[in-house]
Amino acid sequence: MTSVPTASDAPAAIRLTPTVTAAPYDHPDARRLTQALRAEQLGLYGFADDPDTTPETDFDPPAGLFLITHVGDEAVGCGGVRLLDEHTAEIKRMYVSGEARGHGIGRYLLLRLERHAASRGATRIMLETGRRNTAALALYHRTGYLPCASYVAGRDPRVNRAMTKLLGSSSPR
Repeated sequence: MTSVPTASDAPAAIRLTPTVTAAPYDHPDARRLTQALRAEQLGLYGFADDPDTTPETDFDPPAGLFLITHVGDEAVGCGGVRLLDEHTAEIKRMYVSGEARGHGIGRYLLLRLERHAASRGATRIMLETGRRNTAALALYHRTGYLPCASYVAGRDPRVNRAMTKLLGSSSPR
């Protein structure tokens, strides 16, 4: 993978800006990125949910959306959102590849997923991440997510962290 440029890496004329596009969950870039997420989780925990068991229709518009983030031609991140009920949405499969981390891509992607959920009538959004995923936990905390009880049956609180946020609430910086 090509290194993701930072402000000091290149003149303004050639800096690359991330772009986000909607894609079906079975898109080849979505498959590659969600499998990379799974591989990372397997390395951290020794087990992980298989992204192939998530029904592709979970992310079908209008109730759902799956996004892929590109820097130049390279797909470097992904994430999806789906409605759990009339007022609650869930973020799923958020991932940014290693070299692309630390450049605000996760926050950029998260904001777009939250906006979609709000546009569908969601007033609350939930997500789950692993307790060892300190970068994700920090991102979610910085953007206004708070810990909550697990909303997925059978999750181990020693491994998983559920978080929630009221949409439209101000986000701490």
